[in-house]
Amino acid sequence: MTAWLLSGLGLLILLLAGDALVRGAVNLSLRLGVPALIVSLTIVAFGTSAPELLIAIKAVQEHAPGIALGNVVGSNTANILLVLGLPALLATIHSSECDTRRNFIYMILATVLFIGLAFCGVFTLFSGAILLAGLALILLNAFREARAHRNACTAQEEIELLEEADPDMPYWKVAMFLILGLVGLPMGAHLLVDNATIIARTYGVSETVIGLTLVAVGTSLPELATTVMAALRRQADVALGNVIGSNMFNLLAIVGIATLFGRIPVDPEFLRFDLWVMLAASLLLVPFVFFKRDITRIWGFVLTFLYAAYVVALLA
Repeated sequence: MTAWLLSGLGLLILLLAGDALVRGAVNLSLRLGVPALIVSLTIVAFGTSAPELLIAIKAVQEHAPGIALGNVVGSNTANILLVLGLPALLATIHSSECDTRRNFIYMILATVLFIGLAFCGVFTLFSGAILLAGLALILLNAFREARAHRNACTAQEEIELLEEADPDMPYWKVAMFLILGLVGLPMGAHLLVDNATIIARTYGVSETVIGLTLVAVGTSLPELATTVMAALRRQADVALGNVIGSNMFNLLAIVGIATLFGRIPVDPEFLRFDLWVMLAASLLLVPFVFFKRDITRIWGFVLTFLYAAYVVALLA
């Protein structure tokens, strides 16, 4: 029971620290004159993925690669089936009103690249360099695309798009958010990884399954909260963009950076089952992205049911 409580505490610290780091970094950048456009493409994206990144690094250092890879693969599957499924039960996600085709194609390419490298049996520094190169290309293209459309909105409107932005935030408060984030993230990662490993050993469950379920769902909570609000506000572009962007970052950035801290062996079970579930879940978005279908309550039920079935299959 203690390990479960400490895992929950570690997860809570991670989520709060990640939010604090994003708020501090965004406002420091804006106070220093960095354009909101660049902030949204870099700092916000990296900051919201900080919990997953810290968990992956800690897991690699603690020789628990199953948690590192399970967190990434499980989070991507949960992001599509659960993070889109549950909000759709509350309100239809009007995906027919937005165009996410290009980013969706990037996500599928990133998924295929990740699976291809996984079949090498281990993610090495070379594998990580390939993933990070893919991320750099996507970010560069996104920056160019956003810059091309920048004339459509003013600098003030750009700032208002960032929920974390407060141009009048005093420096002491910015420093407080940064310190809380930088101290809390490694502390939360340490608590969660150590106690998730204890849970796995106590109940005879593999570290891989713990990473695919407990850790993955926990670190997907920010995306779930964002998507629920986006669905209720009829902001389908935010809902889909949040999931697609998060999945690309998980595959390319988190594993890519984690390889700097050590090799990440791939459990054969990933190659047999979990990677293909992740790819299949990603392809389920095709009707909503290319054929302008809304994610209705019926689809929400289907996606949520599929995720529940996946978890049951893992634990069976």
